[in-house]
Parts: sequence; C-alpha cells; structure tokens
Amino acid sequence: MKSTVSVSEGQNNFPALVKAAEGGRVVTVTRHETPVACVIGHDRMSAIIETLEILANPAAMKALHEHQAGKTKFGTLDDIAE
Repeated sequence: MKSTVSVSEGQNNFPALVKAAEGGRVVTVTRHETPVACVIGHDRMSAIIETLEILANPAAMKALHEHQAGKTKFGTLDDIAE
C-alpha cells in the first residue's frame, strides 16, 4: 500500500488501507492531489491522544520539566509513609 492514495483508490482498496494502518503506517488520502484525510491505526491514535492529554496537564508538564532540569528525587516504596 502506498503512503498516499486518492479517495477513489482508498474506496477501492479499503481493506488494504485498514491493514496498513493496523501495521503502524499512516496513509494520506487526497482529493485532486490535496490531502484531505489520514488513515491511522487505533493503537497509534490512542498513543497520540494520551500524549496530548499529558502535554495538556500542567502538573505532568511541571514534573517533566523538573526531571529534565535534574530536580527529580527518586526513592523506594519504603520511603512512602503509610
């Protein structure tokens, strides 16, 4: 399966589009040579959504920036008070 197909090619080869997406590929669908859609697998799309949710979470981003700055302290589960 090519990485770019026209709408009519996509319609004629829909099972192959789905199989390519399941295999991790992204297939761009064009109309008159202009990209109008992408076919992407569920697992990949779920990962993208999860990443966007993390990026939109201020607490998660603060923790990430602190880790990158070397300010994160690691411990063991025994360090947590019951």
